[in-house]
Amino acid sequence: MAAFFYSSLKPSTIPLHHLPFSPQPRAVSTAATSPAQNLRIVFAAGGTGGHIYPAIAIADHLKTLHPNAQFLFVGTPTGMEATAVPSAGFPFTPAPAVPLRRPFLSLHNLFLLPFILASSILHNLRILQQFDPHIVIGTGGFVSFPTCLAAALTGVKLIIQEQNSALGIANLVLSLFAHKICVAFDSSVDCFFRRDKCVVCGNPVRLSLMNGASKEAGRKRFFPGAEVEKVVVVLGGSLGAYAINVAMVNVYCQLLSENDGLFVIWQTGMDAFPEMESLVKSHPGLLLSPFLNDVDLAYAAADLVVSRAGAMTCSEILATGKPSILIPSPHAAEGHQLKNAQLMANVAGSRVITEDELDSATLRNAIQGIIDNDSLMEEMSERALKAAKTKASAEIAELIISLTSEVT
Repeated sequence: MAAFFYSSLKPSTIPLHHLPFSPQPRAVSTAATSPAQNLRIVFAAGGTGGHIYPAIAIADHLKTLHPNAQFLFVGTPTGMEATAVPSAGFPFTPAPAVPLRRPFLSLHNLFLLPFILASSILHNLRILQQFDPHIVIGTGGFVSFPTCLAAALTGVKLIIQEQNSALGIANLVLSLFAHKICVAFDSSVDCFFRRDKCVVCGNPVRLSLMNGASKEAGRKRFFPGAEVEKVVVVLGGSLGAYAINVAMVNVYCQLLSENDGLFVIWQTGMDAFPEMESLVKSHPGLLLSPFLNDVDLAYAAADLVVSRAGAMTCSEILATGKPSILIPSPHAAEGHQLKNAQLMANVAGSRVITEDELDSATLRNAIQGIIDNDSLMEEMSERALKAAKTKASAEIAELIISLTSEVT
């Protein structure tokens, strides 16, 4: 079946000018030609920054190791990957996503999903035929599943990278075809059928965070000329976190009025920003933003981070050594965020507040209880740094190179 699909595709199916690369046939390695010079890698990632930024971090590291390698990112045409990937300097081509709805046995999944999946796999088979990659890396999102299945059908080597402490259905299925499974946490290994394929690497964190701006530089960026003693950074996610935003509306003014030298950087999310901007009064100690493009400087400035518990945010908190209050989304698939938050509480002492517990008083008390206790903040910071896996990008890049060392 795989041979039928693959051999029946014609190069003219997708005009070359529609794709951001020039397909080249695989060159036979010789003594004068390094295999890495011809290395072609596809990344399948989409939906949220938690899927996209790990892929970009891995690609960045691969590019430093092998500047001549060719990359292609596959994602949805309307997702944030369509702008984030080109902005990071990598080629991007769109592919249809395959959204899995809950409950799993819904009418959509039973009757429509098979046809959507087949169409998306066929589209991805064409992309893979034209780019002719040596390896495909899937980091998640609805577009990742059909791209990785297409790789499995055509015999292309496959790596999947699971960011969360508990995996979803898609990666559970893909793990059956993957050559290697890169996981962020030791506890994730037990979730897979083939534990022998698992490599615990941590989550790849973007280079801008790993390079680490100074606290002074971060504070000057957001509050130039102010005498800043402490900074609380509130991350509502790229799209927003309604419960966190509502709680903060009733908290920020009291916190700022009762704590001289305290400043707040508050990312509301793009969708929530207009409403929050209309409700929040201007204050010199508050920076309200829909999205933080220079989030590396926000982390640098922070003494405390209040956030959802997405896997990548948790990894960034660990890598930057920040005390944190985590409010996991109850809507995350398979309860990922609650499990991530519980793990963070164990390894880094993060304060976890569920949405059922969240109100303005609970959030205010949690923030005040941490920023008033310097020894506690120092302990939380030390535990976070100790638990961080800062070489994830390098380890995954080296694994990719080792799997493609026999390029022919």
